[in-house]
Amino acid sequence: MAVLVITGTGTEVGKTVTTAAVAAVAVAAGRSVAVLKPAQTGVGPGERGDAEEAARLSGALTTVELARYPEPLAPATAARRAGMPPVRPPEVARVAAELATAHDLVLVEGAGGLLVRFDEEGGTLADVARLLGAPVVVVAAAGLGTLNATELTARELRVQGLELVGVVIGSWPQEADLAARCNLVDLPVVAGAPLLGVLPAGVGALAPADFRAGAPGWLAARLGGSWEGAVPDGAGLDVGAYGALR
Repeated sequence: MAVLVITGTGTEVGKTVTTAAVAAVAVAAGRSVAVLKPAQTGVGPGERGDAEEAARLSGALTTVELARYPEPLAPATAARRAGMPPVRPPEVARVAAELATAHDLVLVEGAGGLLVRFDEEGGTLADVARLLGAPVVVVAAAGLGTLNATELTARELRVQGLELVGVVIGSWPQEADLAARCNLVDLPVVAGAPLLGVLPAGVGALAPADFRAGAPGWLAARLGGSWEGAVPDGAGLDVGAYGALR
């Protein structure tokens, strides 16, 4: 896949660290990688945006940010309030396609969830994926409430004729409760797609070298990693494959 779109079931579910992990394993495999962030919100001038954070954690890669809006709102709303032009899906798709001509892998990280609007006409990340014919990875939360949000996202992807590669849990808690452990089994069922990784909570705070060393173990082979379903307990010890929880 030359372009991979990474969306989430909502905000703060771990899209950026997941993007960084996918980038890290690709860079380690000798692939050239670009991270495209169409619309960065809630970050001021001179502050590190999501694409730059992914690059810091994962290693040498190309980063492109098409627009930056100061308020932490949906891109369309943030653009309107700032009096700035919005980002539109055709522009995002054009830039991603151009990056794909010079890179082995282009990761397009959305803002919020799949249907968060880029512009007043209702353009979304789903439109970008459709214009590119690109597969999509959904990053989901671990705990209670994630099943509904994940199934809704997966259903919308299928309604729009888009390929859902799989689901990644973007932040696995140190002390997982019953809901989180059951969700390891139920997420791929409701998504109709495999679980492709589990990132431990807090990995974004690791030193870049440690992040890169750990990334292959958080992602399944479909995303370039070596993860085979084992999940850590509160002490970071392997407590077995999630399939054993059935």
